[in-house]
Parts: sequence; C-alpha cells; structure tokens
Amino acid sequence: MFTIEHDFDATVITLVDEAGGQPLREDVIISAFEDCVTLEQVDPQTDEPVRITLSLAQMNDLAAALNLPEGSYRITRAPADRAIVARHGDWCPCGGG
Repeated sequence: MFTIEHDFDATVITLVDEAGGQPLREDVIISAFEDCVTLEQVDPQTDEPVRITLSLAQMNDLAAALNLPEGSYRITRAPADRAIVARHGDWCPCGGG
C-alpha cells in the first residue's frame, strides 16, 4: 500500500509494508523536491530515521537501472532531451561495442 500527498514544496509518497506472513519493515517516506529526492525510514534498532538524498541525475539513473541487465552504464541527453543509455566501455550509444 502507498499514499501520495502534495505539499507546498514536495510530493510525499509513503510506502507501507503489508507483506503477508513475513516480518514487516518500517514505512518508507519518499519526498520529491525541485532539486532532489529523499528516502527516509526509521531504523528499528535505534528508533532513529535514516535518510538518503539523491540528486535528480541519480534518480534518473536509478529509474533506468531498474529496467537494464547488469553492467556499467552512463546516461547522456541528446539535443532533443532524449535519454541515451550507453553501457560503459561501448563505443556508441547503440551498444555496438
């Protein structure tokens, strides 16, 4: 389950763990700001929040990585703002090696 809230300066998504029969994890709160995205989850051992901040470029890389096989990649932007994903070490964006 998840919720979405639109605040003044951010969109906040909360992911609620509803795993059936498995140990539940703490909620994950994702806040999307104009220049970064933060992920926050309470550490059950310390009861303190742990926060990770990603730049928008890192978020773009993460989104692309979820749909690619293992390897090393670099995302560049074409003049028409179209993303080109190239496997690291390839001589061309088409992966021709």
